[in-house]
Amino acid sequence: MDEYSHGGMGRAKPKEYPSIVVEIGMVIEDRSSHFVGSIARWNAEGVTLKDSAQYLRHFTWKPGGFLIDAKPITLVRPKQVKSVTQRTTASGSVASDGRARVARASRIWVEGKHDAELLEHVWGDDLRDLGVVVEPLHGADDLKAMVSEFQPGRQRKLGVLLDHLVPGSKETRIAQTVKDPNVLITGHPFVDVWAGIRPKVIGLDAWPDIAYDPEVTWKEGLCAALGAPFEGFWPRLRNQVHTFADLTPELVGAVEQLIDFVADTPNDD
Repeated sequence: MDEYSHGGMGRAKPKEYPSIVVEIGMVIEDRSSHFVGSIARWNAEGVTLKDSAQYLRHFTWKPGGFLIDAKPITLVRPKQVKSVTQRTTASGSVASDGRARVARASRIWVEGKHDAELLEHVWGDDLRDLGVVVEPLHGADDLKAMVSEFQPGRQRKLGVLLDHLVPGSKETRIAQTVKDPNVLITGHPFVDVWAGIRPKVIGLDAWPDIAYDPEVTWKEGLCAALGAPFEGFWPRLRNQVHTFADLTPELVGAVEQLIDFVADTPNDD
């Protein structure tokens, strides 16, 4: 009886909640997880909340899904009419007119070409609008030296996205060697960014378990397990990603943290 109230003829009617228009900076609580934070951004897929520790989490729009002053509310987007020239990005944001800002000195580094392509595919218009450039590292083994060479600063921040950032992993040990307030390292728990894409986009319930083999990359092992040719598999997989909902929350949250971090600097025009 919490979510539904019974009316005439014995039919259950969905419970209605007050509608509140989303605003940047509004403090709300997610009703399911009880995560409390201020709204850092929102788009067609949902809202991103930032808590007091600056941790970001993304939540979808849902009736009665949030609390304000301990009372359930339905968070809604402002009513607006899009012009025929507007289009939405895969992240759900309204794309700009295509003219990128002058690039900031700040950068986001990712481990490889496919990571960079996925960020461009989903967040590309957002990144251009902010003037943020994403660059592939092609491996993070020398990350400490590369960071030192980059010379991070208050107006030259650096965000780094690492694969397999879990306790005890090589990537975690590498991340721990970098200690600079102008550098933020985030990551996801997957061995490869491919696994940060939900397998449902190609009709699977889960990605197959791939045994470690020093002679075969995880990507090659995945294609072999699926009986799919390696050549051309990545573009087909990437192009099945249309919104945040096609990515895992771990990957979305890690990228959103980096974008907010490096964008929070004066633009070096």
